[in-house]
Amino acid sequence: MGDNKGYVNNTDERGSVNIAEEVIAVIAASAALEVEGVHGLYISHSKELTSVNGRKGLSKGVKLVLDGNEVTIDVQIVAEMGFPVNDVGAEVQKAVISSVESAVGVKTAEVNVHICGVVPRRAKPSETPTAGQKKPSVK
Repeated sequence: MGDNKGYVNNTDERGSVNIAEEVIAVIAASAALEVEGVHGLYISHSKELTSVNGRKGLSKGVKLVLDGNEVTIDVQIVAEMGFPVNDVGAEVQKAVISSVESAVGVKTAEVNVHICGVVPRRAKPSETPTAGQKKPSVK
């Protein structure tokens, strides 16, 4: 992601705003990580996952293709066992589309979710998972 230098350009009579691909990728990754049932992002080149507690490298599990003012997004995730993976994938799509379109103002042509693995849940066994619920925020 860091080697791509693509930008989304918004220009009007007052000037222009240029948004780097990396920014869009971080927004997409953050949205995916907020979905219940997503354990973390999968980074294929290192063959390991990252829970991305810090934000460094957050965009590595996301690939973008810019085409004018539209973007195609591929998100690679690791799901948690006990959640229906199809539902988790669909909720990730919704969350990414909503976040990217509202934060950047760019149309998402496609959001492709690649579920690259599953791991045991972090939640307590007494909790009943529902795919798509937001993870509780830590205060």
